[in-house]
Amino acid sequence: MRNTAVHRLWESPGALLRYRTGVSLHGHTSCSKEQLSFLGGFRQQFPMIPSVLRLAAHQHRRATGQELDLNRAGWRPPLTPEAAYRIEGSQIRALGLFALVSLSDHDDIGAALALRRRGGVPVSVEWTIPFGATFFHLGVHNLPEADLDELWGALRRYTCVPSKSRLADTLARLHESPDVLIVINHPLWDEAAIGAEAHKAEVESLLSGFGGWIHAAELNGLRSRAENAAVERLAEAWRKPVISGGDRHGAEPNANINLTNARTFAEFAAEVRRDGESTVLYLPQYREPLRLRWLQTVWDIVRSYPEAPEGWREWSDRFFYLCEDGVERSVAEIWKTSRPPFLNQILTAVGVAQYPGFRQALKLLLADQHE
Repeated sequence: MRNTAVHRLWESPGALLRYRTGVSLHGHTSCSKEQLSFLGGFRQQFPMIPSVLRLAAHQHRRATGQELDLNRAGWRPPLTPEAAYRIEGSQIRALGLFALVSLSDHDDIGAALALRRRGGVPVSVEWTIPFGATFFHLGVHNLPEADLDELWGALRRYTCVPSKSRLADTLARLHESPDVLIVINHPLWDEAAIGAEAHKAEVESLLSGFGGWIHAAELNGLRSRAENAAVERLAEAWRKPVISGGDRHGAEPNANINLTNARTFAEFAAEVRRDGESTVLYLPQYREPLRLRWLQTVWDIVRSYPEAPEGWREWSDRFFYLCEDGVERSVAEIWKTSRPPFLNQILTAVGVAQYPGFRQALKLLLADQHE
């Protein structure tokens, strides 16, 4: 990891003095389509999840006469592209730095397109790549405007019809542009639940066959310290720089950023690609117990946003279901109510954890559970 450094602001406040720019990578907006099936992976951390899912299945059965299929259910993060860009930029400017923000939604570039009027906002995406027995997410940052339609079409084609030859062709084409930065996001998170060893083998296979076109490995702001330490070792073994990625889905700004003296995203990408240069800075929120931060994210996802446009204020407006006719409809439309009583009782309980006294108690309770 030549020229790679990792700092923690609470330990090394002086690290800021050597840099003039902060880079926020991997944040999600309302353009991102998230799958609800991922909840199964959090049963151990949040034992109430099975009960919530059973109640939701009961409500769905009452409303539609059909069984709830989690693979058809999903949600969108609450922040609009403008709000997400603002919260990330504000955090960096509060540190006295110039801000570069790259928003990367799941298989969607709508956020960057919506922010074009700002200028200097990279067109980026978190690209889903089915691979072997699992799938990975690659952060593809700063797609070139001149070839945007062609490259965006190639990314979508691979996700729909994957093959190793198509993956090689697509990555090679992306790599041809010196301004594009390709990052393997949370590489050691076994999202497909195939088992840690099997997942690690697939990571090794991906890097062995295609690592020449992958420029960095992500230290994820919403994954554990132990997992991120393992990513550092993985990156060292494959001679890749590590890079920040907050993975914000709620309203908490990213828990890590990159520090640089670059003034444009293209200059930053060149540093990482050409020199293996990357300085990661963890911010104070990363010190909080991880399960408490996950709980905060859940609250941000499900709470009301009175200032939002009508049809986006309640969680049931932002959660959707792929119906039998192939049309995605909001839960509010399907269930004929925006505030199902049983779920609102649960959400009220989650909301209580946001009060300072309860939050401090939870922080103490969970302090020894942050790996």
